[in-house]
This record gives sequence, structure tokens and C-alpha cells, in this order.
Amino acid sequence: MSKPTPEVCRNGAISILRKLREAGHETYFAGGCVRDRLLSGSPVEYDIATNATPEDIKKVFPKARSVGEAFGVMLVRRNDVMYDVATFRSDGPYSDHRHPDAVQFSDAKHDAQRRDFTINGMFEDPIKETIIDYVDGQADIDARLIRAIGNPQDRIEEDHLRMLRAVRFAARFSFAIESETADAIRQKSEKLIGVSKERIGEEVKKMLLDEQRGVAAWELQYLGLDRFILGEPSCMNAPTRLGRLFNVTSYATALAAWLIDRHSNQCDEQSIANKWRDQLLLSNKVFEELKETLAIHKKLFDWDQLGTAAQKRIAASPVCDAAMTILHAEDSALFVHIRKAIIEHEKTGLAPGRLINGHDLLDAGLRPSPKLGDVLEAVYDAQLEGSISNRNDALRLAKAIYTEITDTQ
Repeated sequence: MSKPTPEVCRNGAISILRKLREAGHETYFAGGCVRDRLLSGSPVEYDIATNATPEDIKKVFPKARSVGEAFGVMLVRRNDVMYDVATFRSDGPYSDHRHPDAVQFSDAKHDAQRRDFTINGMFEDPIKETIIDYVDGQADIDARLIRAIGNPQDRIEEDHLRMLRAVRFAARFSFAIESETADAIRQKSEKLIGVSKERIGEEVKKMLLDEQRGVAAWELQYLGLDRFILGEPSCMNAPTRLGRLFNVTSYATALAAWLIDRHSNQCDEQSIANKWRDQLLLSNKVFEELKETLAIHKKLFDWDQLGTAAQKRIAASPVCDAAMTILHAEDSALFVHIRKAIIEHEKTGLAPGRLINGHDLLDAGLRPSPKLGDVLEAVYDAQLEGSISNRNDALRLAKAIYTEITDTQ
């Protein structure tokens, strides 16, 4: 099923807002969708804030589902889109630095004060086409600033992940982090140790999938957040490779580029990748892609010393394009040189079907042995080099290699 368009999403949100207003409840759009509209974006996610309690919301929308009724949050469906409908509230202390211990339902002004940053603390009346701004969010958008609402120390202490959110928003919108907010982040950076690695990993992933990933990485390093995110000393190497990647880049490729930026003189990239897997809770798929990209990238610098078979194996790797993307960001001349060679190799096939397999070796009378795998790989290298081109030649070569191996044992 195709994704709903921004227009469909907005119309559905307006429909919900009208229903709540018809029932006598003050209701607005809130948070990120308001921010994005002011930044000339086209939101597809809408949060709706209202003075209706969860019970009131259920009366208007009997099929509404609770996703955080204690916090006044309900889910309402419109046009196959789910919308968060939340009751205006004030938050109590955040003992776990993530959720308030208790909430008190309140009004729009108090609801704005409990939010994280001014650009996320505004409301929109889509009927009157007006902005309700109790926190000077519009002024900070005009000034291109990420500013905590109220005391930045308090906002960050409530949820330590807000430090990463500040960086992500600053990079995404090309905003600066306001000085007092930035100082609070530096002072409290160590608090990230107490945030779950899953939450940290999700924030980092969002940053590295964004076109402004290089800016985000630099900001993380500048504020000293990188040492707690990655579990290694803070680094001030400019993330140039990361910043020069193509706009659409996989998470693993971005991780590999950032790792190389940080450890360009480090030989043991694989052990660093292992640590990053644990720190960021990388999926097996992303981790394997990261490791293979690092390995292929390193081999590219020895390209001219490799034989045709080795070059073709590299070119046929599923992550060759990722490694080449990183190379393009750091050494365009070598990138062009290798790309031309790959184009030539493609003419004779990068990964042709193998001429023989293990069953062929056994049928030819070779005894079962762990060495048969090495024999097959050696024969395939010869095939890639072009020195053999048919099954009979492949079998003769396999027997010769097998004999040589067994005679030396």
C-alpha cells in the first residue's frame, strides 16, 4: 500500500481537530508538524494537543486506542493514518530521566513549557491559520537556533537523550545550538552513560541517515558526546569522508566512513567495529555490512598490487559500491582509476558461474578433505584470471592442485 501524501495526512489531522472542537474542546496541532510547516516542509506526521481528557477523546472517537493514557496520549485513526492525540499537561519530576513520575492535565501554555526545545513547543490553529507560541519558537526559527525551553539544565536532566536530539535537529535544519543549551550539554554529556544503548543507537542512526550527517558527527565530537556514544576517547578529526558521502547512503556505509575518519591511522578497524556494534546495538545485517565495507575499503588502496582474480572478487562484493563511495570522498583520482578497471573487468564477467563444484571433484576420484574448498577457490581464481575456460581444464587443474597439496602434507 502506498504511503499517504502530506495532503492526506494534514486533512486527516484537521478532521480530528474539527471533531474535538465540535465537542467543545480546545485543540491544536503541536510540536514537530508545526515546526516543519514553518520551515516550509510538508509534514506527514501530526501530533494533536487538546484539553480533552482521554475519557473525552474516547467519547468523540470510540475506537481510539490508549498508548499512554496515564500521560494523556491516545491513538486515533483517520484515512488509514494513525495520529497521536494528547491532553495538555504539566509534567512532574523525571526520576528515570525519561518519563515524568506523574502528570497533571492543564492548558496549552503549561503544555508548551514542558516540551524540549522552543522550535518544538509551538501550536498551530489550522482553521484560523495562526501560530500559538508561548516559548518564542518562531523567533528562534528566524534566528536558526536550537534553544531549550526554560532552564536548559532542567530540560536535559529530565531526559538525557535530549542532548542527542539537540544535535540531530541542529544538523538537520542547519541551525546553531544556543550557547546556554550547548554549555548544558557539555556539562551533562557524561549522563549519556545512563541512557539505554537502544535509544542512543536510534538517534545516531537518524543522524547518519540524514544528508547533514557530517555536521551531526562534528557536533557530537565538538560537544564531547562521541566518547559516551561510541565508548572511546573523544575525537576532533574532521568527519570529512562522512560529510562527502552521497545524500542517500546506507547506515553501514555512513558508520564505516565515520569510523575511518576517526581512526585513519588505526590498523585494527575490525576490533573498533566490534565495539561500535556493542555500543550502538547494531543489527547483525548492519554489522556484517560494516565489517565487510571496512575490509574492502582497505584493499582498494592495494588495488594495483592485486591480480585480476582478486580485483574481480572485490568488484563482485555486495559492498564494493559502499567502499567505493567512501573512496570517492577521500581520493577521487584513485576512485576513477579503480572504476575504469572495474568497467573493463565487467566485460569478461565479475562473478561468472563456477566451472566445477565439490561433487565434480568427488566424481573425479578426489578423496573428501577440508582442502577441497581451497582447491575450488584456486580453480575459480584461475577462471577469473582467464587461464581456464571450460570444465575439463578446470578438472585437470583441480587434480594438479590437489596432488600438490597432498604431496606436501
